[in-house]
Amino acid sequence: MPKTHSPSKVRNGVSEGRRRVVVERLLPEVDGGVRPIRRIPGEPVEVLADVIVDGHEPLRVHLEYRPPGSVAWKSRPMEQDGNDRWRETLVFDRPGTALFRVRAWVDDVAHWQGGFSKKVEAGMTADFPLELAEGAKIIREHAGRAEDEAVRKDLLEWVSRWENRPDSPEAIRLSLDRAMGALAGGIPDPRFVTESPWEREVHIERERALRGAWYEFFPRSAGKIPGRHATLREAMERLPRIAAMGFDVVYLPPIHPIGESFRKGPNNTPDAGPDVPGSPWAIGSRAGGHTAIDPRLGTLEDFQAFLEKAGASGLEVAMDIAFQCSPDHPYVKDHPDWFRRRPDGSIHYAENPPKKYQDIYPFDFLTDDWENLWAELRNVVLFWVDKGIRIFRVDNPHTKPFAFWEWLIREVHQVNPEVVFLAEAFTRPKIMYHLAHVGFSQSYTFFTWKNTRSELVDYLTELTTPPVRDFFRPNLWPNTPDILHATLQKGGRPAFLLRLMLAATLSASYGIYGPAYEWCENVPVREGSEEYLNSEKYEIRHWEPEPDHSLSGVITRINRIRRENPALGWNHTLTFHPVDNDQILAFSKTDPGTGEWILGVVNLDPFHVQTGWLSFAPGGSGDLSVEDLMTGSVYHWSSGRHYIRLDPTDPNLLPFHILRRAS
Repeated sequence: MPKTHSPSKVRNGVSEGRRRVVVERLLPEVDGGVRPIRRIPGEPVEVLADVIVDGHEPLRVHLEYRPPGSVAWKSRPMEQDGNDRWRETLVFDRPGTALFRVRAWVDDVAHWQGGFSKKVEAGMTADFPLELAEGAKIIREHAGRAEDEAVRKDLLEWVSRWENRPDSPEAIRLSLDRAMGALAGGIPDPRFVTESPWEREVHIERERALRGAWYEFFPRSAGKIPGRHATLREAMERLPRIAAMGFDVVYLPPIHPIGESFRKGPNNTPDAGPDVPGSPWAIGSRAGGHTAIDPRLGTLEDFQAFLEKAGASGLEVAMDIAFQCSPDHPYVKDHPDWFRRRPDGSIHYAENPPKKYQDIYPFDFLTDDWENLWAELRNVVLFWVDKGIRIFRVDNPHTKPFAFWEWLIREVHQVNPEVVFLAEAFTRPKIMYHLAHVGFSQSYTFFTWKNTRSELVDYLTELTTPPVRDFFRPNLWPNTPDILHATLQKGGRPAFLLRLMLAATLSASYGIYGPAYEWCENVPVREGSEEYLNSEKYEIRHWEPEPDHSLSGVITRINRIRRENPALGWNHTLTFHPVDNDQILAFSKTDPGTGEWILGVVNLDPFHVQTGWLSFAPGGSGDLSVEDLMTGSVYHWSSGRHYIRLDPTDPNLLPFHILRRAS
């Protein structure tokens, strides 16, 4: 937690009152400075401080910072940004925890030089001897505080060259040397230096905490024979294809043994019996629990082979952590007090009325044995960390205590700070944000339900600007095994195309529930439902051969564009641009290092041709040539307003552009 320290010393019960400078605000801050700011290596921290002083003397304001792994503070000057606000940018180059604070003081040397310079310009020669004597006294006092002997010597030699020559133009010129004055002004009397009463903490995580393309698939559906349960060895044969599409992360639903009691069948039918595969989220059977592999998938050795094949393909594996049990989980027998019982003695199963999940028992985090429960769940995570997992997608974290997650994530990071946690929390925004406060690296979002231009602009602006930007990292998913939005149900292939483009370009991290999205699966279990018909959660699906309408080629191209254009790897540079048609959304992202930009333009209407005029003039230039990175087409624009026509009805066209300046 960030430290605070007293801004002034106390002597004889009275505060040191000679510190005239006041630091009123230090940004960025999260939760009033209680929680850390979040960044990755290379991501800028734009520090702002409101610093004031009585009177009109010039200030020196320095940003002090301690990089990850360092015990020594470094310092650099801040630049005034108007209205007593000061600004400087920090960039940290490696993961860890950094700190920053502000020190400020009145610059007596600059004040004297400024006043003397005005008298020189006004020709007030009678004042010169006294002014030079006063300046010499000030600078000698500053030189006496110099810790560097060479600096002290340079300052004293500087003074000696002009202090006794009041009538010499050369002496006056020397005394007004701004570089030497700045050197002296950087050695203030420590009694009068104000330190910000706060230190802000910056938690720097590895790159995957901010950016990546995720692909979710069920290993049991990866076989060659329709209806037969596949193994991990068979599933690993899918990995090169997923890597070739440009994904970074393969996310697997739970791969643990599935309970037999109340096992759910196709389309969530109850009491289907042991012959159906069941829901992977009903974890635990006689074959083991959260540290076991479903025997139908294989063994731990097979899982290690899967991880090795993924790594060789350039993929990371994200594992699902669902802290809940089937009635057959060993915990139910060995630790019955970890579950909540009803008055009739039965264990309370999970419900989301009218839905019932008789095959799932939630843990009772209020149990008297909570410490042992917490320790066991921590050990589950560390078990998989030991096996090589560095990413966890956490199921429904908002239904478990915040304090538990804060403790668990801290415990895991003490073992391996590279572990990334994705929160699957479709809940109220402040709860989602608090999960980020307690340590989750990134989160699912409400993107799925934001489909109009105003909804997208308002929501993405909220996510990518302070204060939310400083602690919450979005991962945009247009679909999941649980969510088939009405836009995809009714909009056909064009809706899948435009939502794919939005997810992959609006956010540095995005994901798809892969095979279903590639195939444009859009049939709900019933009208008004967001559940898939024949959901893969409850049955084995067969995803071969690839249909002609598959999106795999478009996905591959978009992921390649993401990798080749660093601008798309940032969130905080997102800017929306005016179009005179509400059905067209235009936005850009800029790479902070190079200034290169990517412009996205998308038709949000999957049914009709939409046209409009876009206002976009980077750098103020009226003439602009842009290349569509999806098709290679080049457009020549002028006057800052550009005609757009996007046709979702033509299967040979795309309902969007991804553009950059033509070379």
